[in-house]
Amino acid sequence: MNISVANIETLKLADAEAVLKDVAAELRADKVVPYLGPGLLALGAPAIPVTPEDLSVFFGTKVALPKRAKGNCWAAAQHIESMKHRNTVSALMAEAFGPEVPPLPFHTFLAGLPLALIVDTWYDGAMRAALAGRADWGEAQGITRAGIGEDRWYRFYDSAGTESDRATAEGWKTVLYKPHGSAAPARNWLISDADYVEVLTEIDIQTPIPDVVKNRRTERSFLFLGCRFHDQMLRTYARQISKRSRAPHFAIVDEATLTKNELRFLLTHAITPIAMPLPKALDVIMSA
Repeated sequence: MNISVANIETLKLADAEAVLKDVAAELRADKVVPYLGPGLLALGAPAIPVTPEDLSVFFGTKVALPKRAKGNCWAAAQHIESMKHRNTVSALMAEAFGPEVPPLPFHTFLAGLPLALIVDTWYDGAMRAALAGRADWGEAQGITRAGIGEDRWYRFYDSAGTESDRATAEGWKTVLYKPHGSAAPARNWLISDADYVEVLTEIDIQTPIPDVVKNRRTERSFLFLGCRFHDQMLRTYARQISKRSRAPHFAIVDEATLTKNELRFLLTHAITPIAMPLPKALDVIMSA
């Protein structure tokens, strides 16, 4: 197939709302893993960066960035780490994601479902806050391996925010997976290029992904919400986290901003694009 942005017309569903209602039924039945991107948070206008580009702008207000790092939060963080030490990067991330982010109605909706796995790819604590009324869940977070002196790729935290272990994680009803880390409860950050060097070397063989995540995705498909795939880092994580799961997958997309690379990614990895405004899609899912 000759892939171009114009081909999105051939991918638009004849009845997108009806298809999304079917996906919502699968979600309620715990047959779909919600994969949350920062675009979801943007609906609530929180006081934190809500895109990688926004985060790069934030870094640029604190440190003068070279041209190559502008617009790229990972390169920006690497420049700051190289010039001013890792502690500066950690402090800036804590500042950027320090403001509390209240859960959106959709976070609360997900917290009320019997889901085995929720993937949340941004650094905020909104999904954790939505789950706070339950005690049967826990969180797996990606961590930087730089300077920790341990052969670990991730850490586990129970519902109270206390560090836990993989054996306990297997017994949680719901696992919240934050592959890039999070402000809560312990400020783990995967953000600089150096943080990702080993991860991207190993991720194809799945080593950095917790076993509990790999086990729970096997018989489930993925629903991507508030996600963009216009950067290789974002595509790599989405591909590897959803690897060996049940296709087809679905993604809510903005037809106006969808790029050629994003469309190619969706087609290649059996992700059906649903061209629908995100607020409308969330309403359909919650009311189905």
